[in-house]
Amino acid sequence: MNEDCIFCRIREGALPAHKVYEDESSLAFMDTSPVSEGHVLVITKDHYENIFEATPESLAAVSNTVAKIAKGIRVVFSPDGLTVAQLNGSAAGQTVFHYHTHLIPRRDGDPMDLHARGQAEPDKLAEIAAKISGALD
Repeated sequence: MNEDCIFCRIREGALPAHKVYEDESSLAFMDTSPVSEGHVLVITKDHYENIFEATPESLAAVSNTVAKIAKGIRVVFSPDGLTVAQLNGSAAGQTVFHYHTHLIPRRDGDPMDLHARGQAEPDKLAEIAAKISGALD
């Protein structure tokens, strides 16, 4: 665990999160500053700063969870598209230095933003997390 990492602290339960899914190697939870309704983050349970540090097993685990969550997002939101983004380094737009993937439901005409500026209402995030969780097979 990296004590300074917000995602490590979420994983350990030291910070709250609206969890969507969790297994031995990955954790999916709602982005508190969503680009769109249903924006989910999937992280490795072990701390890796980026794709260059992550193990193949951790990358595979996140990829499997991303596919599972994507299907749940499709059931709940029926988006026109889904951005799946993984950023490495500040030059690429990474702002939290713990390996993670964004799943952002999109509607035709949406701007291609990867980060939002405002915070979502916690009750709304909890409601969405429960809906996506309930739609997982």
